[in-house]
Amino acid sequence: MNQDNPEVLNPLLKKIENTIQYRDRINPEISQVDVAWQLDHILKVINGVTQTLENSNPEDYKNSINAMRVLSLTTNYIPRGKAQSPDRVKPPEIILTEDIYKQLEEAKVNISKLSKLDENSNFEHFVFGQMNKAQTIRFIEVHTNHHLKIIGDILKN
Repeated sequence: MNQDNPEVLNPLLKKIENTIQYRDRINPEISQVDVAWQLDHILKVINGVTQTLENSNPEDYKNSINAMRVLSLTTNYIPRGKAQSPDRVKPPEIILTEDIYKQLEEAKVNISKLSKLDENSNFEHFVFGQMNKAQTIRFIEVHTNHHLKIIGDILKN
C-alpha cells in the first residue's frame, strides 16, 4: 500500500486528543497498562518516527520486500502482545497529562512537515525493516490504530 498523504493521520490525532480525559482507565484483561501509557507510547512513536524521517538521507533508502511489513500494512493489523516496544518509545513511570498534550502538539507539527519530505526519506523499523516516507506514514497509521483499538477495548468496560 502506497500512502503518501500525511493528512490521513490528523483524524487519529483528534481521537488521541478526545481520549486524554480517560487517561487513568485500565482493564487488565485487555492490557496491563492504562490509557495514559497507550497515548504516551503512540505519541512517542509518532514524534520519534517523523523526526527520524526528517533527519534521514533519502540516498540511503534501498527498496526491499519485507513480508511482515507487507502483511501488517496491507491488513491494517498488528497482533497484540507479540512485539516489545523499544525503550526509547516506552512511557515513563509517571505520565503527566500536560506531557501528553505537549507531545500531541509536537505530533501535529511533525506530521505537517511530512508532505515536504523526499519520498525516499526513510525510517528503519526493528521488525518491518527500512521504510520510505509512504510506507512510514502507513506504519504510523496502522500502529496508532492498533493502540486506539486497545484503548477502545479498555473503555468498553
